[in-house]
Amino acid sequence: MSENTSGNTAPDPTQNAEKDPETWVTGDEPMTGPQRSYLETLAREAGRELPEDLTKAKASELIDELQQQTGRGQ
Repeated sequence: MSENTSGNTAPDPTQNAEKDPETWVTGDEPMTGPQRSYLETLAREAGRELPEDLTKAKASELIDELQQQTGRGQ
């Protein structure tokens, strides 16, 4: 009986699975409808203007920023 000695290639469930938005393959595509809707809500609560031409990656980063500012998503 042989053992697999090539190492464990399965993801470690104890590690954070989130990727940096800057490394997303589709990060440079326009933000999604759900991102826009949520950002409009967050921006309104934070008293901020929402840029029109955000990418998916930049929208995700702005969501994180506004969630911290407004106390949402905790």
